[in-house]
Amino acid sequence: MEQTLRETIRNNPKKILGVNPNDAKVSLSYLTVAFVSLLIGGILGMLQGLERAGLIQLPSWLNYYQVLTAHGLLLLVVFTATFTIGYQYANLSHSFGGLLSKVRKLAWIGFALMLIGVVMVTVMIVLNEASVLYTFYPPLAAHPIFYIGLVFVVLGIWACCFGVFINYRYWRKNHPGQTTPILAFFAMGVFILWFFASIGVTIEVFTLIPWSMGLVETTNVMVGRTLFWWFGHTLVNIWYLVATSAWYVIVPKIIGGRHFSEKLIRLVIILLVILNIPGGFHHQIVDPGISQSVKFLHVFMSLSIAVPSLMTAFAMFFVLERTGRKLGGKGLLGWLKKLPWGDVRFLAPMIAMISFIPGGAGGIVNTSNQLNQVIHNTMWVVGHFHITVGVSVVLTFFGICYWLIPYLSKRQLTPKMNKIGVIQTYVWTVGMALMAGSMHIVGLLGDPRRTSDTTYGGHEIAVSWIPYEMVFAIGATLLLIGVIIQVYAVFNMMFFAPKGHTEFPVAEPEDDATPAPLWTERWGLWIVLLIAVISMAYVVPIVDMILNAPPGSPPIRTW
Repeated sequence: MEQTLRETIRNNPKKILGVNPNDAKVSLSYLTVAFVSLLIGGILGMLQGLERAGLIQLPSWLNYYQVLTAHGLLLLVVFTATFTIGYQYANLSHSFGGLLSKVRKLAWIGFALMLIGVVMVTVMIVLNEASVLYTFYPPLAAHPIFYIGLVFVVLGIWACCFGVFINYRYWRKNHPGQTTPILAFFAMGVFILWFFASIGVTIEVFTLIPWSMGLVETTNVMVGRTLFWWFGHTLVNIWYLVATSAWYVIVPKIIGGRHFSEKLIRLVIILLVILNIPGGFHHQIVDPGISQSVKFLHVFMSLSIAVPSLMTAFAMFFVLERTGRKLGGKGLLGWLKKLPWGDVRFLAPMIAMISFIPGGAGGIVNTSNQLNQVIHNTMWVVGHFHITVGVSVVLTFFGICYWLIPYLSKRQLTPKMNKIGVIQTYVWTVGMALMAGSMHIVGLLGDPRRTSDTTYGGHEIAVSWIPYEMVFAIGATLLLIGVIIQVYAVFNMMFFAPKGHTEFPVAEPEDDATPAPLWTERWGLWIVLLIAVISMAYVVPIVDMILNAPPGSPPIRTW
C-alpha cells in the first residue's frame, strides 16, 4: 500500500484528494470514542447542574467531586483529543491522497494507548480514588494508577503527533518547491502545539507518580500548578486552532465562496503556534509565589493571541459578506440573508464564530490582573469556559460532523438529518446561553466554583444565588438533550444513513490570489522560535521555584 502511495504521489505532482478507506477507519474509530465520551460527560454535566441547584442529591457512592473530575477529563481531554485526531487525520489523508502505512500504524498504536489510559483514569474516578478535578492540583493526591493512566493518554497523543510529522516530511520531500495543502498545514500546527504543550504536564505527572506511591515524601506544589497550566492554557488554543481550520477552509466552500488569502491563514497558524504556550501564568494571577514581572509577561503573551484572533474575525466576515453579495445580497446587511442558515454545516460553525466575540471579551477580563482578582474563584470562569469551549469549539466540531462522518462512511447527509442537526444546534445554543449566561452573572455576585454546596447556612447573599443556579440546571438539561440528539445523529450518519457520496468541502483561493509563500513552510524556524519563547516564559520562573522552594507538601486526600 505504501509503495502504491509513493508511486501515485510521484506521478501526480499536484495534490491528490480523497481519504484512503483504511484511513477512514482510523478517523471513524477516534470519532466513535469522542462521541461516547461526549454522551457520558454530558450526563455527568447535567447531574452537576441539578445537584448544584439543590434539585437532586447524588447517592453516597457517587459524590459531586467524582462527577466533576470525570466530566472535566472526559470532555476537555478525551472528547476534544479524539475528535481532533479523527478530524485532522482525515484532513491529512485527504490532502496527501492517503497516509503512509507506518503513520496509520502509529495512529492505531495511539488509539490503543489512549483507550488503555482512559480506562485506567475512569476506573480510579469511579472507585473514588481520584476526585482531584480536571486540574488534579497537588497536594490533592489521586491513586498512582490515575497518573499512570494519564501517561498512557499522553503517549497515545504523541504517537499521533509523530505520525503527522513523518507524513508531512515525506510529502515535502516528494514535492519540492510546492506549498503544503492548507488543511495539512493546519494539522502540522495543531500537532506541534499538542506535542510541546504536553511536555509540561508529562513532567508534572512523572513527579506525582512516586509522590502518590509514598516513595517521595513531598512535592513542590507551585511547580506542579505551573507545569499543569503550561499544558492547560495551550490546550484551549489547540481547540481554537482546530476550529479555525473549519472556519477558514470548510465554511467558505459550504456557502459557495472562496477562502481568504492563504498567506494570512498561514500567518495566523504560525502566530498561534509561536505565541500560544506562554501565557499559562494568567491562570495563576492569584498565586502568591510568582513575581509580578513574570505574571505581567504571561498576561502580555496571553493578550497577544488577540492579534491572530482579530485577523481571523476580519477574514471570516469579509468572506461571508463577499459571498453573500455575490449571491445577490443588497444593502448594508442584505448579504446575511443570502447565507445558508438552514444548512447545519454552516449554521453550527457560524454560531460558534459569533460566540467567540463575547468569549474573547471574557478572556480579556480573566487575563487582566485587577479584574481577575474579582472573578478568579467564581462561576464567572466556568461560564467563560463554557462559552469558549462549549460553543465556539464544540459547535464547530458538531458542524464538521455533518459532512465529515457521511464522507468517511460513504453515506449521505439527508434533508431529515440536516433538519435534526439544525434543531440540535438551536437546542445547544439556548441551553448554553442560559447556563453560561447565568454563570457569568452569578459569578459577579460571588457564587464560588469548585464546590457542591453554596448555601452557607442560608445566608442572604448565598440565597440570592439560588435562582441563577436553577437556570444552570435548566441549561444543563437542555444541553444533555442536545448531546443525545448529536450522538444519535453521529451514529446514524456512521451506520444507518443511505449509502452515497458526500463532498469533502475544501474552499479554493480566489482566481487572482497570489500563491502562498514558501517561507511559511519553515517549520524548523517556527519551532525554534516556539522553544525560545517557552524558555523565556517558563525556564527562569520554574528554576526559581525549584531553587527557592517553600517546604513541599505530602499527599493529601480530602474525600
